[in-house]
Amino acid sequence: MGLIDSYGRRINYLRLSVTDRCNLRCSYCMPAEGIPKLQHGEMLSYEDLYRVACESVALGIEKIRVTGGEPLVRKGLVQFMGRLADISGLRELVLTTNGLLLGELAIPLRQAGVQRLNISLDSLKPGTFARITRGGDLRKVLDGIAAAEEAGFPPVKINMVVMKGINDDELLDFAALTIHKPYTVRFIEYMPTLRDKGWNSQCMAGSEILERIGRHYPLLPLVGNEMAGPSRNFKISGAAGAIGIITPISGHFCDSCNRIRVTASGLLRGCLFADDGVDLKPLLHGADNGPLRETLRRIVTGKPGRHHLAEDESAHGSVAMSQIGG
Repeated sequence: MGLIDSYGRRINYLRLSVTDRCNLRCSYCMPAEGIPKLQHGEMLSYEDLYRVACESVALGIEKIRVTGGEPLVRKGLVQFMGRLADISGLRELVLTTNGLLLGELAIPLRQAGVQRLNISLDSLKPGTFARITRGGDLRKVLDGIAAAEEAGFPPVKINMVVMKGINDDELLDFAALTIHKPYTVRFIEYMPTLRDKGWNSQCMAGSEILERIGRHYPLLPLVGNEMAGPSRNFKISGAAGAIGIITPISGHFCDSCNRIRVTASGLLRGCLFADDGVDLKPLLHGADNGPLRETLRRIVTGKPGRHHLAEDESAHGSVAMSQIGG
């Protein structure tokens, strides 16, 4: 059994947000004043999230990525990850985190069955990191990465959102992380989710990122796998790790998109930038999973062919990434 959308894409990847809350305030993720927080009753319970996960896997989802906000700030997350890990048919269980709490949670997460970690890290300079995150402590993130290694996780994926004039002077520093360590560092084009004025000036195209790195390091293309997501991957000649380029603006990857997502409030979306979604909460009130299953199928069938984020600004409002799971 599988999920195929109307464009012939096989949908096998669910991004499951467990909270809209975060212990950072990254400038590209949420406004400086923060966002109105969901009340406890507005968020899906772990039991509801588990039901969504089970039904999704039964229909053909093979990979689940747990996201936030920052997922590690929600109490009981480790135990929930353990339940997800035991779902029959789930091939891959991964977690995206900012790393601040990994120092204490890396071992429990690994023991619970989490297979891989993606860590968001936009600067290796303490001052720049603090400015981007509005007060974050870089040392805690680096300690978290070390804790993940000690816990036995496979080499982490590090996600860097490239912002021209803010952190693009660190491209080579991030690329160099892959030379001696088997990390995968993924460079992501800045997206105008908050509709901040002059966002174009901060966006560096993936082609320019590659060109700048390629001036200093010979890059070899790598072949991705079916569940690897939208990254185009390369390897510095002789390096232990790899680099990836994710281009949602200059060369969006919608033709190969294989994912759906559920927000912490229970909104099911076929696209990160879809203007509409389906509220799953009413479907989770009863014991019958039939309506939930049908809705999952319907959102896949209606999944848009592509987003129009950069082309038609009037069609989309401001979106705080922490509210929809990144």
